[in-house]
Amino acid sequence: MAETRRLTLPVTGMTCANCVATIERSLKRVSGVQGAAVNLSSERATVEFDPTLVFLPDLIGRVERAGYGIATGEADLIIRRMSDITDATRLAAALHKVEGVLSAHVDFVGERARIQYIPTIVSQGDLRRTVASAGFEAVEIGGQAEDAEALARAAETAHQRHLLTVGLLFTVPLFVLSMGSDLGLLPMAWSHAPWLKWVMLALATPVQFYVGWQYYVGAVKALRNRAANMDVLVALGSSAAYFYSLPITFGWLGGHVYFETAAVIITLIKLGKFLEARAKGRTSEAIKKLMSLRSKTARVLRDDRMGLGPREMEVPIDEVRVGDIVTVRPGETIPVDGVIIEGRSSVDESMLTGESLPVEKGPGATVVGATLNKFGLLKFEATKVGKETALAQIIRLVEEAQGSKAPIQKLADRISAYFVPAVIATALITALVWYLFVPMPAGADVGRFTRSLIHMVAVLVIACPCAMGLATPTAVMVGTGRGAQMGVLLKSGEALERAGRLTTVVLDKTGTITRGQPAVTDVITADPGDEGLLLDPNELLRLAASVEKGSEHPIGEAILAEAGDRGLRLSDPEGFRAEAGHGVSARVDGREVLVGNARLMAKHGVSLYALDAAQQRIQDQGKSAMLVAVERTAAGVIGVADTVKETSAQAIAQLKALGLQVVMLTGDTAQTARVIANQVGVDRVLSEVLPGDKAAEVRSLQANGEIVAMVGDGINDAPALAQADVGIAIGTGTDVAMASAPIVLMSGDLHGVSRAIALSRRTLRTIKQNLFWAFFYNVILIPAAAVGLLSPMLAAAAMAFSSVFVVTNSLRLKRASISD
Repeated sequence: MAETRRLTLPVTGMTCANCVATIERSLKRVSGVQGAAVNLSSERATVEFDPTLVFLPDLIGRVERAGYGIATGEADLIIRRMSDITDATRLAAALHKVEGVLSAHVDFVGERARIQYIPTIVSQGDLRRTVASAGFEAVEIGGQAEDAEALARAAETAHQRHLLTVGLLFTVPLFVLSMGSDLGLLPMAWSHAPWLKWVMLALATPVQFYVGWQYYVGAVKALRNRAANMDVLVALGSSAAYFYSLPITFGWLGGHVYFETAAVIITLIKLGKFLEARAKGRTSEAIKKLMSLRSKTARVLRDDRMGLGPREMEVPIDEVRVGDIVTVRPGETIPVDGVIIEGRSSVDESMLTGESLPVEKGPGATVVGATLNKFGLLKFEATKVGKETALAQIIRLVEEAQGSKAPIQKLADRISAYFVPAVIATALITALVWYLFVPMPAGADVGRFTRSLIHMVAVLVIACPCAMGLATPTAVMVGTGRGAQMGVLLKSGEALERAGRLTTVVLDKTGTITRGQPAVTDVITADPGDEGLLLDPNELLRLAASVEKGSEHPIGEAILAEAGDRGLRLSDPEGFRAEAGHGVSARVDGREVLVGNARLMAKHGVSLYALDAAQQRIQDQGKSAMLVAVERTAAGVIGVADTVKETSAQAIAQLKALGLQVVMLTGDTAQTARVIANQVGVDRVLSEVLPGDKAAEVRSLQANGEIVAMVGDGINDAPALAQADVGIAIGTGTDVAMASAPIVLMSGDLHGVSRAIALSRRTLRTIKQNLFWAFFYNVILIPAAAVGLLSPMLAAAAMAFSSVFVVTNSLRLKRASISD
């Protein structure tokens, strides 16, 4: 099977949903490209392709031929330890091999390297590591920002601000002169002077061909790609007004000039686009906040170059290696992920998990980069650095989610493909109807052709494909970013949309409702008078624990821990066998020992008459009863309890308050499960479910019309999580990328489930509001313009601010109250 690669490219020059469709269509035409998704809000294109057939320059070239650009960064590094020109040549070759590097120039004399690269593919840290691996030392020139993509976007915004300023400088006096002349506010000699039209032409021309030039360029490129976008509409509408006015100015025709209409259309739309760009920048603030959590340096123990042994030194974060011993003082940010080897402290993990209470940490505990060490001095061994840290994985997952498409967006995409051609056709029909069929009123101050032209221009500029294109992605961006701040990682727009439609939540009991850390509470031996085997309780526990040495089940670990606490000497099991959902068996000291549930005993023909009373008593208390048989004779029962998390009952009550049915899924007996269910208040219990049957239970709920979320540990429950409409992995800690579920909760608190669902519902509601506005706006105002209720300038103002409304509505999610 061919290998599939995924790259994300930062695209510049997009203005509306038609641009998205054009780029996607262009990329998909490349042989070897398997999929392409473009996000208008984040301005990124995600491409999946076969790397043996497609190379990065092919993708960049295709985007550029479609009429758009790729945002690039430039790294300026001082290079040390180069000895001759050969070193410079070798380093340049090494840099060129790095994927994402577009050009690299190394100056041996000046000891500098200048590298142009794509920031979504390679970072400056990657470049410095490449330099180091080639045997040189790279020193970043002071003041450089790491976020090169943000710099490129900022430069584009600054350019748009400049164009807007120029547009206002020429349009405002032009508008004042035109309105003054029309309303009789100018001196009579001015209003009818031929030079006034020439002044208006002089003021309108820079706006038309300097401020508005990008609309002409965009329109030509769109048409060349057999598409039509917002640029086409603006170019047509403003050009119609501008070029109609030229023969009147030159004295070839009589009538009124409409230079101010052309200029106001361009300037108002430029103002709307500038405000939209600023608002769109705020939709990615969550990612920026996450990035700002990264430490710039770390304090590590390294061997002194003088041979005096290890000493503490501060190094750039990119130079920290797995296995380094890192020290963190009170009040400092933990730089990378690791395991504590010395010291105790409280660590504030709220920035990643959303949980406000600090967590106590000591030797053997894991720490996560970007969290805050509160009180004590910690020394830990680095286990994950660079792109492998939890923070880096979270940022990557959120960026991928923000670049994905929610299914609800497909409707807008389909409409946008035909929208602009339909608007142009409507504008032409409008012009013909007004010219041919609508009679001129008495005393009209414009001619029939002029009137039809004005209404046609109004239709062209009122139409707004941008609002449709931004309706879904802006809400997804803000929603996923807000989720990351709450410790909820939504991996795609599809997961977010589905979570907003859920009707049932299935909770795996162990590790979700309960702590997942069972402990032995009872060791009861059988009565030999009732077909039981007489054993000492410690011997019973020793035999069971010896079998469980080969098990990885939490109950087995609890039995092992109890035997260890009692100081029992265990034997090595022989012929160990684990039977999923039943138990384990092995030979211990030459005897066959079975440890498991009643199904295991029945399978091996063991009579449980001697254990019935003890088993019933343990199960009545809500504990798990692990039956033990030696040589197929009942020997005893071990009671194991898994305590319920303090927050489970409240969290389940919140899920029910959201109108959701809450189902508990467990392998325990019905009696044991019922005790736990009564404690936490679930609606329904599915007990004695084997691990392999969990997915079937979820499927059964779906067959009854329920939209189901499955909440589990993300790894052991993989089939059920995959079967559910939405899989939610809870408490995965630092291994956020390992969980196969589309929603990952950073903490083990069940409150995160209600937060994720409430956030998804709020985001889905915002998307629907945005789409309603986008469609309502166009459905109502295009006909209004066609029947002459809107002037071209009012139409341009409405179009300019329609997309601003959509983005601003999405930004309300940042301040929305999400129940938790």
